[in-house]
Order: sequence, then C-alpha cells, then structure tokens
Amino acid sequence: MHPAAEHSPLGKSSEYVSTYTPSLLFPIPRAAKWAELGLSADTLPYKGVDYWNCFELSWLLPSGKPVVAIGEFSIPADSPNIIESKSFKLYLNSLNQTPFDDRSTLEATLRTDLSAAAGKPVGVRIRSLQEVEAEGVVALPGVCIDDLDISVDSYEHPRPELLRCDASRVVEESVHSHLLKSNCPVTSQPDWGSVVVQYRGAALDHASLLAYLVSFRQHSDFHEQCVERIFLDLQRLLKPERLTVYARYVRRGGLDINPYRSTETADFANHRLVRQ
Repeated sequence: MHPAAEHSPLGKSSEYVSTYTPSLLFPIPRAAKWAELGLSADTLPYKGVDYWNCFELSWLLPSGKPVVAIGEFSIPADSPNIIESKSFKLYLNSLNQTPFDDRSTLEATLRTDLSAAAGKPVGVRIRSLQEVEAEGVVALPGVCIDDLDISVDSYEHPRPELLRCDASRVVEESVHSHLLKSNCPVTSQPDWGSVVVQYRGAALDHASLLAYLVSFRQHSDFHEQCVERIFLDLQRLLKPERLTVYARYVRRGGLDINPYRSTETADFANHRLVRQ
C-alpha cells in the first residue's frame, strides 16, 4: 500500500457530507510510486494527463432546484499529487446540497480546489447530459489482440520479461486490449481497463504483449502507476521513436480514471468506451 493512502478515506466507512467541503480532498504524492519505477519529478520520460470523468455530479441553483451534469477533470501527469479517488467522490458529493450562482462559478470552484490538491492547474469541464449523449461511445484505435492464443501461468505481478520484439523491423502501429485488470492497492477491489499502445519502433510481438498485460491481473497498484509501468517496460524494449500508452478504466463510485502517457505533446481525446 502507498504509505499516504493508509490515512485516506479509501476502504473505510465515511459520513456522507452534502454541503460544500473542500477539505475532504485527500492528495497522495506521486513521488513514492515514481521512485519504485526509478523515476523522479525531474526525470519523467513522458508527458500526459489523467482524465477523470464524474457521472454523479449535482448541485443546486439559487432557487433550490437541483442540476445534474457530467464532470471532466484533467490532471497533469507531472503534478506532484494524485487525488485519492474516494476523497474525490466525497468532495463531489459535498456539492449536492450546495447552491451555486451558475455553472461557471461551480467550474471555477472545482478548478481552484482540485488544482490546490493536485499541486498543478487542473482542467475542468462541466458537460450537459445531452452533450455527452450526442458523442456516444467509440472503438479503440488499431488492432485488438485479445483473440490471440496464449498460455498463462502467473498473475501475481507484471512480467516484462514476457515481452518480445523484432529489432530488425521498424513499424508504426496501434494495438489494444480489453483484458487489463489489476487490483486497488488499498481495498483489493478489481480495476478493469482497456489499454492502447501506439508506437513507432521495433516490431512488437502482439502475443507477448497480451501475455504481459494479463500478468497484471493480480497486481496491486493505482491506475496511473500501472500505465506508467507499461509505458516504461515498452520503452525499454522497443526503443521507440514515438510511444503513447493509455488506459480507459471502468468506473467505480461514479468516477472513471483514464491515464495517458506519451513521448509526444498532444491533445488527448477523452472519448468513452462501451464499458464506460
């Protein structure tokens, strides 16, 4: 378990606070998990963002009438802190009985509080149900590798030694899998995700990638660190000119978390998948 997470509300019974309480937010420093991967804030080999989508966002108008919407939050991948997910949910619940003059006032409040917790500016968009409904769901880019025939005998921890490539061939491709699963390091509850790998580099053996991803199945870590580990393992193997790894996770408690890590500077698209 991350040492800071022991003091978070995750895995504990919590009082439902329905009036605005920003102190509910619980930041967890990224530094300890970066150190496990041999990284520091000054040596991150990627750029990126963590998209959080909230499907249980509600507040009151000055008249007392409630409003429901969907919130999109973008936290920089190099922010000093992540925000513990249950504390995030409790904070958002605290808006339920709180009046705001208008949507822009609420957005500004969210931006201020979340940026303070993350330690860097956090992007905030409040979106109507109609707007999100019109976008629908999307398919992941590239080739799905889930139907490949592999044998698996270990699920306890990630096994980068399973990865294989053909260094004599340089390719540019996108591949994806819906078989990513890991466990929350605090509650041991399963986290289900779909992962995309886009790169230009030595040709990656798809079956070896699938076996590697399945090896996360009983691994305990936060979403962000799982994606960072995948990125680093592939970067070491492929020595790519370009590499992007991102995962779209199934929501829990009305929130989903979607980490994106890339060698490139890009505007990542926050599009929902069918399981989201």
